[in-house]
Amino acid sequence: MNGICGITLRGTQALPVEVEVEITGGLFSITVVGLPDTAVKEARERVRAALRGIGVSLRGRIAINLAPADLPKEGALLDLPMAMGLARAAGRADWGERALFMGELALDGRLRWVRGAVPAAVLARETGVPLYFPKENEREVALVSGVKAYAVESLLDLLRHLSGDAPLSPVQGARFEEAEVTAEADLSDIKGQFAAKRALEIAAAGHHNLLLTGSPGSGKTLLARALKGIMPPISDEEMMEVLLVRSTAGLPPEAGRTRPFRTAHHTASAVAICGGGSALRPGEISLASRGVLFLDEFPEFSRDVLESLRQPLEDGTITVSRASGSVTYPARVLLVTACNPCPCGYAGDPVEKCACSQHSLERYRRKLSGPILDRIDLHVAVPRLKPEELVSLEGSCGESSAEVRKRVCSARERQLARWSGHGVHSNAELPERMLRKNLDMEPDVRAFLTEAVRALRLSGRGFSRVLRVARTIADLEDSDSVAVHHLAESLSYREGEAFAAAGWRS
Repeated sequence: MNGICGITLRGTQALPVEVEVEITGGLFSITVVGLPDTAVKEARERVRAALRGIGVSLRGRIAINLAPADLPKEGALLDLPMAMGLARAAGRADWGERALFMGELALDGRLRWVRGAVPAAVLARETGVPLYFPKENEREVALVSGVKAYAVESLLDLLRHLSGDAPLSPVQGARFEEAEVTAEADLSDIKGQFAAKRALEIAAAGHHNLLLTGSPGSGKTLLARALKGIMPPISDEEMMEVLLVRSTAGLPPEAGRTRPFRTAHHTASAVAICGGGSALRPGEISLASRGVLFLDEFPEFSRDVLESLRQPLEDGTITVSRASGSVTYPARVLLVTACNPCPCGYAGDPVEKCACSQHSLERYRRKLSGPILDRIDLHVAVPRLKPEELVSLEGSCGESSAEVRKRVCSARERQLARWSGHGVHSNAELPERMLRKNLDMEPDVRAFLTEAVRALRLSGRGFSRVLRVARTIADLEDSDSVAVHHLAESLSYREGEAFAAAGWRS
């Protein structure tokens, strides 16, 4: 790096951009080169007005080079380093040490909030240089430990600090705050649906994907939203990953140490879900990484969206490729989906009669392909409540979310203790080579598994997911080994496999 350096973003990574300024005689003009986008080109007027406001007048022909020249530069991140380069070239500022600058300038010289502060802080820590950034970004930068950073309110304050007239205090590091987990519904408020509640507990404990199928009004959406209240706390490593993605997308940090919970409407495009666009922004599946992505009315999503979920659900990452380049985002998401059994919603309902034709049933069933269903660990039916359950006003509806969350946290701690040395945070992330060697099954399990695989016609991927879910069930029971009853419960959630040839659950 030279003395003046800004950043540009490539995925969740901040790349250094050296700012070089040359001023020669002639009529006034400012030219910016180095593959700037429109926002960077327009910075000429913002920077000129901000410098004029603090008494720095620019004259002559000005050339600003953003190096490396073959790296696309985007956004308003480079306003501040360009202003500092011009102030130095005009003889109004100087400093001895290398530094990293970022921020958007107002016409009066104030610094405005920008996205990408967390990647910039990580870059500053890795390169060992100080970071100067807008005051509005202080909360997120403070969460990056080991970085020397200064929050700046205006261009004039920065120049006074660098000249030694009014030194700024470095940003003090902050810890991730513990926050009370709140969800739209507590499990104890949801009547009946004990099988679905058990599936939610398993999904939260092992980070397993979940499909809820039932008629309208059976409580699928309410159950999915209650999942947030039983998710285990997020670790520092996972939280930093979440911060990087949110900062790249231009979103503020979550309040406290909570896992992301994102929902998407079924009209969302593949770019909205997976990421992309001209700036290669992260999509919903990356914004929900280490948390929950809830897709209601799952079959109503377009075929392109559903099939684009295959690779990230399997690998835990998603690579977005466009003509301008490619970036890889995290996508370690707990996918929760909900759907009706048919277009009218009442197939198999004990009260309402299904009005769908056979043709519409087949067309609806074909919307969810076998490979997508194969990547969902838990297939759960959510039946209509009985009239007695529906109108009951007194009594408890089962355990509270706080009680279930204690078991989930205990099970997740067992997994972290077992797999932390391998970089694995949950059973759902277990690679194939580790799964078979470290499952620790009881002697009578193998014969049971052979018969189950033959009866349910499990695929290789489906079989591995059954083993991972069984390991999670054993962890919930504080068991070191996987027993037959753990596998039996796990297999009960793969009922959809038996109906894969027919296309749907009967």
